[in-house]
Amino acid sequence: MSQPTSHPKLFFITGVSTGFGRAFAQGALDAGHRVVGTLRKPADVAPFEALAPGRATGIILDVTDTPAIAPAVARIEAEIGPIDVLVNNAGYGHEGVVEETSLDELRRQFEVNVYGPVAVIQAVLPHMRARRAGHIVNVTSMGGIITLPGLGIYHGSKFALEGISEALGKEVKDLGIHVTAIEPGSFRTDWAGRSMVRVERAIADYDPVFEPWRQRRQGYNGKQPGNPAKAAQVLLQLVEAKNPPAHLLLGSDAVKLVGEKLAALQNELAEWRDVSLSTDFDPADDAAA
Repeated sequence: MSQPTSHPKLFFITGVSTGFGRAFAQGALDAGHRVVGTLRKPADVAPFEALAPGRATGIILDVTDTPAIAPAVARIEAEIGPIDVLVNNAGYGHEGVVEETSLDELRRQFEVNVYGPVAVIQAVLPHMRARRAGHIVNVTSMGGIITLPGLGIYHGSKFALEGISEALGKEVKDLGIHVTAIEPGSFRTDWAGRSMVRVERAIADYDPVFEPWRQRRQGYNGKQPGNPAKAAQVLLQLVEAKNPPAHLLLGSDAVKLVGEKLAALQNELAEWRDVSLSTDFDPADDAAA
């Protein structure tokens, strides 16, 4: 359990019913902070608020319900207090090869994993800007940097949130607002279990590359190396940092796989460097014209 903080903050965390969201909320509450958490089921509100009566507040909000987001944030600011830390956590995993995934499934993945977080950011930012203070934490994934077969749609959504998060950090840096993308590896949440949407298989050509990965993910569920409670402690450390990072990997597998990806990119860049440079205008081009 965290040591109680002498400077309590108000955290606004999306998706606190299970997984990382619940762990982040529990860690913040244990440290003496206040937490407003979003839930989609009314029955989940009372159990959440029972975690710390008077300091835990549950609100019913689906991040895909865009018109409801700004009014919800305004009520929090007016009735509970200024939001110090936004944690965009709500999201889910989509498993299926690109060709077998419908465009409706693609849109749903981006609605939850990209459009929802951006809508929440846009609702919170005016308040943080007015105070010239705040920290936005976007929960992306090591899957926002590396890719694996069968998760292309999920990776696309997390790559998108990574890019938005990094650019946003540059936009608000001089306004006293920090932005960090935290990139977990495999943690013992229900991401690969109940929360995973799995597309029905239809094209046998993909079986050799896809099926081993699907079986591995299913067999790995509940045995992942990452501990969500320890991730929550890192979140608390992060929001107290004077110069927090723009990116923060969580977990030994994330460090290993992202390190391998960066090395592969460097090798590919070096191998094709001359080809890449060959496309710039040269004085000889004008002469030839």
